[in-house]
Amino acid sequence: MLNIITEPNEILRKRSLEIDRDFLLKSVTQEFIKKMIPTMYDTDGIGLAAPQVGQNIRICVVGKEAVGDKDLILINPTWEKTSRRKFVDVEGCLSVPHTYGKVKRWRNIHVEALDEKGNKLSFPASNFFARVIQHEIDHLDGILFIDKAKGLYLAEEEEKKSKSEI
Repeated sequence: MLNIITEPNEILRKRSLEIDRDFLLKSVTQEFIKKMIPTMYDTDGIGLAAPQVGQNIRICVVGKEAVGDKDLILINPTWEKTSRRKFVDVEGCLSVPHTYGKVKRWRNIHVEALDEKGNKLSFPASNFFARVIQHEIDHLDGILFIDKAKGLYLAEEEEKKSKSEI
């Protein structure tokens, strides 16, 4: 398992570096990616970005609960809004434990990235799936949900266990 970095830590506030195909395909990078998914699940997360586990590189993973069928690995991801609609929902974050708040995000986006083998990905995302991707890409840009959230509150330990953290 990888260790989760928590706020305050300057690594969470830096824009992560894009990686090239050669770096991606190195065994050390592939091993790192393989460790991200069980780390995400072990900490009850639905997404995890590389800076959250100490690496300022543009890699994030999204759990199958948000995707639909299998875990998703995104390398150098970008997104664009595809509608004018936003929606507000409560978010939490593994790097800001026990803290929740309402965040406004785009409802529909289009995502471009590479997969773990360096193949191009291009797909639409909506609702919760879109929210998770926007949250994780914010991490890659050095932005935490608490920078955007309204009505921040601390949750009790029991309440935390009943919510998924992004």
